[in-house]
Amino acid sequence: MSIEQFQAKDIHGKEVDFSQFKGRVLLIVNVASRCGFTGQYEGLQALFDRYQDQGLTVLGFPCNQFGHQEPDGEDAILQFCQTRYQVSFPMFAKIDVNGDRAPPLYQWLKSSQPGLLGTQAIKWNFTKFLVGRDGRVMKRYAPQDSPASLAKDIEAALHASSTGLSG
Repeated sequence: MSIEQFQAKDIHGKEVDFSQFKGRVLLIVNVASRCGFTGQYEGLQALFDRYQDQGLTVLGFPCNQFGHQEPDGEDAILQFCQTRYQVSFPMFAKIDVNGDRAPPLYQWLKSSQPGLLGTQAIKWNFTKFLVGRDGRVMKRYAPQDSPASLAKDIEAALHASSTGLSG
């Protein structure tokens, strides 16, 4: 399986076919506007600004499953992200990342790169998944891993051949 097989609704309700990301490196993050890690939006935007021309796309998926830290609707979320953090990377409709309502994309991400001790469940907002140019999940990062700390792995993924890196 690869990332190109999935779809998701963007923050405006439009279906996005992930085949459009073929050959790009993706950083997929479940985000929230009222989380202790919300300031990571700044770092995520910095990564996107720095590496988008080399092939990186950051994808933000708002989630309200952890401490009800994303209670607002999509319009308010987008306004917050753009006004407060000048977010210009793609944002998607609010989703659940755990449980029966988790979309196939997140089920695949979690099974491809389980967390600590092999658990698949996402523990908190700002869990990050790095997907290589080959469309496969390379690595999973904990919420406390700052976006800046991912730069070395992102650079390696951007410069990897189409066979990708193992993570």
